[in-house]
Amino acid sequence: MEALCSLHPSSLNHLQSSLFQLAGSSWDELMHIRQAVGFLVIHQKSRITYDDIKNDLCPALSVQQLYKICTLYWDDNYNTRSVSQDVISAMRKLMTEENANEEDSNSAGNTFLLDEDSSVPFSVDDLSASQEERDFAGVKPSPELLENPDFQFLKD
Repeated sequence: MEALCSLHPSSLNHLQSSLFQLAGSSWDELMHIRQAVGFLVIHQKSRITYDDIKNDLCPALSVQQLYKICTLYWDDNYNTRSVSQDVISAMRKLMTEENANEEDSNSAGNTFLLDEDSSVPFSVDDLSASQEERDFAGVKPSPELLENPDFQFLKD
């Protein structure tokens, strides 16, 4: 620290400029993450409008990214929800319009339509009962596997 303090101001400016150039690109690369985290730590998200989110808080994030963050967020500590239902509806509308304008309707951007519904009641017993029990003891391995020395245990 003493060495830095004893540098001439022009040297400090050069050092500062060099450090900014090195860290600048990393800082820019992390912009999406910084904005998402900045949004997540805001209290009373239910009062925020879509325009506030898109223009002020998270301009680097896409509508799909914002939708995913807003629909998956739930603060267990304070028992608070994310943004209002109006904001969610606006995002869904924008994504639907964007997808209608795209040439490829099978793109990965359509995944927002597949909302997770944890209210579907599946019990472990239901899943276990639906699985058929299969016996593979009588299945003969293929000749290629039997010839391979790594699969000698199949001959036993």
